[in-house]
Amino acid sequence: MVKELKVAEAYQGDVGRGIARIDPYVMDELNLKPGDVIEIEGPKGKAYAVVYRGFLEDAGRNIIRIDGYIRQNAGVGIGDRVKVKKVEIKEAKKIVLAPTQPIRFGPGFEDFVKRKIIGQVLNKGSKLTIGVLGTALTFVVVKTEPKGPVKVTEFTQVELREEPTKEVEESRIPDVTYEDIGGLKEEVRKVREMIELPMKHPELFEKLGIEPPKGVLLVGPPGTGKTLLAKAVANEAGANFYVINGPEIMSKYVGETEENLRKIFEEAEENAPSIIFIDEIDAIAPKRDEATGEVERRLVAQLLTLMDGLKGRGQVVVIGATNRPDALDPALRRPGRFDREIVIGVPDREGRKEILQIHTRNMPLAEDVDLDYLADVTHGFVGADLAALCKEAAMRALRRVLPDIDLEAEEIPKEVLDNLKVTMDDFKEALKDVEPSAMREVLVEVPNVKWEDIGGLEEVKQELREAVEWPLKAKDVFDKIGVRPPKGVLLFGPPGTGKTLLAKAVANEAGANFISVKGPEIFSKWVGESEKAIREIFKKARQNAPCIIFFDEIDAIAPKRGRDISSGVTDKVVNQILTELDGLEEPKDVVVIAATNRPDIIDPALLRPGRLDRIILVPVPDEKARLDIFKIHTRGMSLAEDVDLEELAKKTEGYTGADIEAVCREAAMLAVREGIGEPWDIEKDLRELINYLQAISGAFRALAVELNSVIKATKEKESVSKKEFDELKRSLEKIISLSDPLREKIEKAEKDIESFLKKIEELDLKPSEKENAKKLAKYLKDLLKKLEEMVNSIVSLKDKIAGLKEDVKAEEISEIIKSAQNILQRFGTSLDELKNALKDIESIRLKATTKDIKVRKEHFMKALKKIKPSVSKEDMKVYERLAKEYGRATSLEESEEEDREVI
Repeated sequence: MVKELKVAEAYQGDVGRGIARIDPYVMDELNLKPGDVIEIEGPKGKAYAVVYRGFLEDAGRNIIRIDGYIRQNAGVGIGDRVKVKKVEIKEAKKIVLAPTQPIRFGPGFEDFVKRKIIGQVLNKGSKLTIGVLGTALTFVVVKTEPKGPVKVTEFTQVELREEPTKEVEESRIPDVTYEDIGGLKEEVRKVREMIELPMKHPELFEKLGIEPPKGVLLVGPPGTGKTLLAKAVANEAGANFYVINGPEIMSKYVGETEENLRKIFEEAEENAPSIIFIDEIDAIAPKRDEATGEVERRLVAQLLTLMDGLKGRGQVVVIGATNRPDALDPALRRPGRFDREIVIGVPDREGRKEILQIHTRNMPLAEDVDLDYLADVTHGFVGADLAALCKEAAMRALRRVLPDIDLEAEEIPKEVLDNLKVTMDDFKEALKDVEPSAMREVLVEVPNVKWEDIGGLEEVKQELREAVEWPLKAKDVFDKIGVRPPKGVLLFGPPGTGKTLLAKAVANEAGANFISVKGPEIFSKWVGESEKAIREIFKKARQNAPCIIFFDEIDAIAPKRGRDISSGVTDKVVNQILTELDGLEEPKDVVVIAATNRPDIIDPALLRPGRLDRIILVPVPDEKARLDIFKIHTRGMSLAEDVDLEELAKKTEGYTGADIEAVCREAAMLAVREGIGEPWDIEKDLRELINYLQAISGAFRALAVELNSVIKATKEKESVSKKEFDELKRSLEKIISLSDPLREKIEKAEKDIESFLKKIEELDLKPSEKENAKKLAKYLKDLLKKLEEMVNSIVSLKDKIAGLKEDVKAEEISEIIKSAQNILQRFGTSLDELKNALKDIESIRLKATTKDIKVRKEHFMKALKKIKPSVSKEDMKVYERLAKEYGRATSLEESEEEDREVI
């Protein structure tokens, strides 16, 4: 029985598996069971696939979902009709595969490929793809035994060729299908009806008596998939594909640039149906009024005439791609040239998941990899960023197994390839390195602050949830009620109450992109640049919605207008912010949060409903809130039993969150200072010895200078006069005169080693740590001994020079120079080694003494004496008065005044 079905695109999880999903009702009609083999007959060929039951959403639609490879084998595109019937096939004894491009592989790769294609049905000429660590290798079946369609089983012999065969014909059609594009369903639909339909069925347009579309302009940020979409359309439509990469057609000869452009269009017309793809079209077709060179103007004019004089009734279509549509010549953007402009934006969560599925399709993923989580945390990532993320994760997996790989061997063992898995940790580490390109200039990473990290302020938190979280997370509710969610929130209050912290928490909890604008940073000395910076921030936010823009210290950039008596730039910036917030272009899914401690100097127009709708006072915390803040800041502290946080909360009236954090930090520092205590005797004496050695280093430098003079004076001489060594002898005498205190300090340090060893035995250290401390003591003893030997060798050298005869021979000269060099070298190394030993002893003491440090009540009391509240009661009254002026009920104390009627 044969049934005619309509072709639809495959689900992401089915791509490359050689399966077809059929409408459940049709399966019953054809008496098909999951696992049966079907023949799919198109107008240009036949393909074979293993049938799977379609999902309920496809029931009754008479469709068959097959991937790009099966569609290519059958010679059909999406929307075409195919004949489907059940067939019986034989098991394959042998299949021969050839790559589409030359590759080199090691032994065992055939088994790897075989494991990937077991269960698939293949025919001569069938294309299939094999994923190797994120890279898709395409193979063509060149021979099957027995002939005809066969099923690959465990007993099938797979043979691979390294070179492409003649059967693999070259074409200008790129090998990209619609399943390779994620998150652009609506855009793909628009492009297909504009391009694919006129190419496949031009008679439809002839019947309607209209010209088919001539061009499509794809607009969007870099990396969103504009070029990929053009390639997929060319492939699916079976059209030849010509690429013009902006500046590559430019020439130094007059008229040759235009000729290059004409040649491409002529070749495309000869080989119709064709698609000409002009990447970065703004580079070759800028506005003629603004173009500085004559060549650019002529090139734009040539492109305009070529596009408006196209023949072939839609058989040649031009696709342009740009991320700067406003820079294009306006004549190019009219219907008849570029008939439609399709905006390709930054993908949403579902789009990101689809893209991740595509890029991990050929990856050996570990079971713990959660693509839903990755889709949630990759705000602002475009397709190219997600591809880079997957690539980086794969590279990290590769680095893990690199120690087990012999890079000089010709082949990598099969076991290593089998054990290669990309884990969730690889993705998490890769996330640290890959940042979203669409927001690179303005992106601030979503802060890692949660609501529970903020003590108290429950009313303020609820206000922010309603104003920011709800509109972003539950848009449908607002649409149903028929109200517009708030556009902006102003947080005001004394310094240190947690305004910035609240903004960070709301950005994290809302799961939105976060752009932080630090007040004065947007100002520029160039006219118009400050306003442009505001425009760009809002533009980026709209592109990467949902997004939160946080203006910290907004009073610096939006003060009352009319006060700027210099350049008036702040007035212009205020006007720009006002129009962005409530102008003709509405910021959808963009919420503005502003923070200030001077709301009285902000321009009143900014504070009206429709701009900053909610004005929220962030007050000084009450007793309950202070207790919560103390709990948060002492979470990781080791507190003594006498510390009562409730008592501290009572004593800190008027303290802000920042003040309480400072109190906790100061108390901890006092406890650490007390716990570390005094340095040990050995530390004091070693430091004294090091200081003395540094103090007498000048005498050793003088010795080095005199030694150099002696080396120069005695170079290549058989004998010299005794007088040549007089200055060297004086330098040695100078060092000897300083050596008595040095000997004393060395003896003192040697005695301390014994007490150090006793202390180590008493301390509560691990056996391994005690062993290391004993080794350090032995090493220090040897070091001090060498230092003593150096002092003795200085005295010996001085005596040797004093006992020289008038005529000094070459052998004696060599001995003196060598001895002096040894002394200098010993001095330099001893000083460095003593410093390192002192550091090691200090770290042992700190580790031992800070083990049981606890922050006690007395430490907090001392900290409270040192740190006073930063906000006075008078200041707080001012903020309360301002809150009443803005129509907000006080958060500290309920107003007891009765409502007054204002007439």
